Amino acid sequence: MKFSLSLSCLMLCFLLFIGWSNFSNKSIDGEDRVANVLRKLGKYDDSKYPNQNVKGNVSAEAGRMLVEEGFAKKTNGKKTKKQSKHFVCTSCHNVVKEDDDLANPDPQERLVMSEQLGIPFLQGTTLYGAVNRETYYNGDYEKKYGELVEPARNDIREAIKLCAVECAQGRELDQWEVESILAYLWTIDLKMDDLLFNGEELDLVEKAINNDHDQELAAEIVESKYSKGADAHFVYPPADRKKGYDYEGNPENGKLIYDNSCLHCHERQRYSYFDLDNSKLTFKYLRNKAKGYAPHSLYQVIRWGVPVKSGKRSYMPQYTKEKMTDQMVEDLRAYIEKRAQ
Repeated sequence: MKFSLSLSCLMLCFLLFIGWSNFSNKSIDGEDRVANVLRKLGKYDDSKYPNQNVKGNVSAEAGRMLVEEGFAKKTNGKKTKKQSKHFVCTSCHNVVKEDDDLANPDPQERLVMSEQLGIPFLQGTTLYGAVNRETYYNGDYEKKYGELVEPARNDIREAIKLCAVECAQGRELDQWEVESILAYLWTIDLKMDDLLFNGEELDLVEKAINNDHDQELAAEIVESKYSKGADAHFVYPPADRKKGYDYEGNPENGKLIYDNSCLHCHERQRYSYFDLDNSKLTFKYLRNKAKGYAPHSLYQVIRWGVPVKSGKRSYMPQYTKEKMTDQMVEDLRAYIEKRAQ
């Protein structure tokens, strides 16, 4: 009996040792930063890391405050001037992972995930993993911002500056504020657990790190698991607003859009002068406006947004094809019509 018990204890200790050894010898794990793994594979870009030598209170916390609250604290403890009177970064951007498959983002899957996570369904791409991307203001944003896009397309600092002034309709950021936002973005960069690998791919990456073989191939595999930039294509409203897009709407899906998108900005006029709620009167108004060309037509505002006007700098950015499909627009209309009955 004693021999059997001792043997069992030895076996248990051996198994625990083997498990600990395998884990401790691994070059990567789920919490590792993707950027660090790529660095081990010979690919890295130090230019995106914040410059701590800039004069001012450069810190990730200051960056978080600017992103979420619109101001930060200076070195003397006083608050900065509000970056914008109209928006903060999180008005249009989430700060958490909002797609399961980062290599193949899908707006419908993102909507479902938004509901599950309790986050809004927004026009802008999440800031989570922004430092891992290589391009910004892609696709049709050049049509909207013209030559302003050129310096921002391949430079995250310039992208931050463009967003602050044009998208947020706010003041220019001081350089220490830009570096602080960058420092904050590095706290929400991609981790290996965020990417979808199979076992064979992970083994190849592991061996490449340990043996210095096939590092280029391993880096390509890692980078293939997330988008290097968010595509953005503007699409037209339907030619016939009464008929709409040629899809049958699903009101249950439309409810998710209304709750997680429309109300995020319009409930109690959070970011808009146009107030929305869940009253029947509101849904009747939206149903009637959908068929026309007025600014409150859901087709008009979703596809073209609401531009900045003289004396009224807040506006509504449009949803690109990649952020809301034509089918989803019809789902929203079906929900509005159902609630208006």
